[in-house]
Amino acid sequence: MRYNLLRVVLAAAFAAGAAGAAAAAESSPDADGLASPDGQYLDWMDRAVPPRLDFFRYANGGWIKTHPMPPDRSYWGVDTLLEQKNQSLIRDLLESLSKGDSGSKGSVQRKAADFYESGMDENGIDAAGVAPLQPEFDRITAIADRDELQGEFARLQLISVAAPLQLSQMQDFKDSSRVVALALQGGLGLPNRDYYLKDDATFAAARNEYVLHVARMFVLLGDSPAAAEAQSKAVMALETQLARGSMPDVEQRDPRAIYHPMTLDRAAALTPHLNWRGLLQGIGHPEVDSLNVAMPEFFRTLDRELSATSLESWKTYLRWQFIDAYAPYLSKAFVDEDFRMRTVLTGAQELQARWLRVLTAEDEALGFAIGEMYVARNFSPGAKRAATLMVGRIREALRADLQTLAWMSPATRAAAVEKLGQMELRIGYPDRWRDYSALSIDRGPYVLNVLRAREFEQRRQYDKIGKPVDRAEWSMTPQTVNAYYDPSMNSLNVPAGILQPPYFDMSWPDAVNYGATGATIVGHEMTHGFDDQGAKFDGHGNLKNWWAREDMRKFQAATRCIAEQFSRYSLPGGLHVQGDLVTGEAAADLGGLILAWRALHALPAAGDTAGAGAEDFSTDQRFFIAFAHSWAGLMRPEQAQELVTTDPHPPAEFRTNGTLANDAEFHAAFGITIPSPMVKRDRCVIW
Repeated sequence: MRYNLLRVVLAAAFAAGAAGAAAAAESSPDADGLASPDGQYLDWMDRAVPPRLDFFRYANGGWIKTHPMPPDRSYWGVDTLLEQKNQSLIRDLLESLSKGDSGSKGSVQRKAADFYESGMDENGIDAAGVAPLQPEFDRITAIADRDELQGEFARLQLISVAAPLQLSQMQDFKDSSRVVALALQGGLGLPNRDYYLKDDATFAAARNEYVLHVARMFVLLGDSPAAAEAQSKAVMALETQLARGSMPDVEQRDPRAIYHPMTLDRAAALTPHLNWRGLLQGIGHPEVDSLNVAMPEFFRTLDRELSATSLESWKTYLRWQFIDAYAPYLSKAFVDEDFRMRTVLTGAQELQARWLRVLTAEDEALGFAIGEMYVARNFSPGAKRAATLMVGRIREALRADLQTLAWMSPATRAAAVEKLGQMELRIGYPDRWRDYSALSIDRGPYVLNVLRAREFEQRRQYDKIGKPVDRAEWSMTPQTVNAYYDPSMNSLNVPAGILQPPYFDMSWPDAVNYGATGATIVGHEMTHGFDDQGAKFDGHGNLKNWWAREDMRKFQAATRCIAEQFSRYSLPGGLHVQGDLVTGEAAADLGGLILAWRALHALPAAGDTAGAGAEDFSTDQRFFIAFAHSWAGLMRPEQAQELVTTDPHPPAEFRTNGTLANDAEFHAAFGITIPSPMVKRDRCVIW
């Protein structure tokens, strides 16, 4: 659940998962073990592990022992179990639409059914091979000069190939009421710049495999092995140069570092070889006369390569970037080769079932159409009311906290309370559904359905430029197992897909719901409005310094404590967490935990133990166990390498133990005292 475009600043999500779907019907068998009458999941625990030594293992050791990693996964957790459950429900829905009356031609139901059927037609996909994409390859082959080369840059943007840059849109950081054009770095086939530039053995091995992988793809496209080998080296050379100019992920966390609005004339002075007007005309918006060039150094590098790299090498690079983007939707040979590289980067041993891969593509293409069907069938008004009530109570807990924080001056406190009051709390699904009437979908070829859907979405995004912001729009579909805070909207968004076991059930005791959903989702996302990034945006979503200088100094010292703490954590093999990269998410984990606990204790019945089935656990103990349960999971070493390199979220065990180590209420609940790895001697205190 990460977003590529300014993913850390524009939308801070709670975890790193994927799109899912609706809650299961009550009559469905609990094959995944997610159903629970009271949310306890006692069999997930490992009582042999003392809570004072490793609370993550104490709470989740039983789950880890009984849920071995499936061969088609690189990460496996309770969130992926929920996603799998959701995906099975959506599969049933789409298959029923395909077999029955899926509606009139052009209806969204017919489009959903046709997309799925085209993706499941494996024989037809294999028979077609790469032929459906030949017109796009012919365009690249026909490039005769550098003007036409840049015309192809624009064409690739329209079909969602970010090579060698990304053209998009964004809310203006300084005026959140308007949408402006945005230019971002892009063009890398490996996860980020570190994979090209670092000397560690794991990165070097990935580079070697990548060059071989690119060559094999060129052979599949019909090139000779010798030509393919030479071309793969040309691709690697160009991408390495682009990587050298790319801004590190940690630096991108500062919104001011990625905000450089300029006129097209000024952009042309920055990059004299890059035709900005031509690019904007190529995406259908010649009227645009300014944009945010988010990473100027990258564009200087790109400008140099436009003259330093040969036209043939550029054409080779574009062929590669295009086939890399669409290989998963082609014949078996392309899919298998694409997956071979995935195994290097993630450690997954087996390709996921076709229906799962098709559902992932369909969620990207028609996600809100599927979401509308989901909401109608699987998200009750009662569940929405219960979740909305809990979210409101956690906001009240944050309001009370802001009014008493000792390190906040009166002026900053007043501004923070005002921003919190302006924060929009959006639960379940959007008020207005997306219109897919202009999207053309048929029974095949599958890859062309994907291409048309991507172009439809890209044009929809570009058409926002220069228009007022649609403040009702959601970035996540209702069936998504995740949540996010958007600083430019100042909105907290909790999709219906995550408001179900093991995170939430309106019949569960408050201690469980507040420990899981309240802490890890709602409180977490809410504090993003006041973390090291959210604190830079006001209640209207504008980039504005509303903190007193001394308050900001104290706040930065508190978050520096978090960064230093998490930098000391490492995974097997010595792979260290990047404290500066995960500061915002780790601080939100701590803030969410504290706020949810306070909201729970503000309830009239907070002192009660949880009733039937509570065993010997107090309300507080159940709260903290539920918090830890929400992070149950395991990850392959290769996936850990990629995520620690690129992901602003810490690994799950540190999100649990590192957060709890700073919480005095947790220590009191389980009688944990120093010395213990679950107690940080000099606690990080923010909220």
